Amino acid sequence: MSDARIPPHHDAACFGCGERNPAGLRMVPPEQEGADRYDAHVRFDERHQGGPGLVHGGIVAAALDEAAGLLATWYRFPTVTARIFVRYRRPVVINTELLARAWVESERGRRIHVQAELVDGSDVLAEAKAAFLHVPLEHFLTTSEGRAAADAWRARLAG
Repeated sequence: MSDARIPPHHDAACFGCGERNPAGLRMVPPEQEGADRYDAHVRFDERHQGGPGLVHGGIVAAALDEAAGLLATWYRFPTVTARIFVRYRRPVVINTELLARAWVESERGRRIHVQAELVDGSDVLAEAKAAFLHVPLEHFLTTSEGRAAADAWRARLAG
């Protein structure tokens, strides 16, 4: 599949992977279509804080959802989160480079099961089990922002 023929896998304003979101996590996308594993470094700062010096639990969950979701979407484009269960094992400290990992556990029909973890060295700080659904591209065209993104993509193809 040519990169020019498929729409972008993310929006530049996305909280998880967008490069234009100043408060976002800016997680890098997987390197290839169809990958079944994903690793990315992530660093949280004061904007992601809950308790003093600690990352808010919702932001930790968002990072795990993003790692698993990026993998699922690159594994089979496009997907959305159907459910995610997060287990917090240790406090996550701000201003520390961490590793987010995700791997495809199984798939059946439109459903892809992915596991993810946030680690600091050998310490697992949080882990998630998630299910994603492969959806038609039209799912993302229900909002005016989605339609504008599609129009911009079509214009890039035509020009």
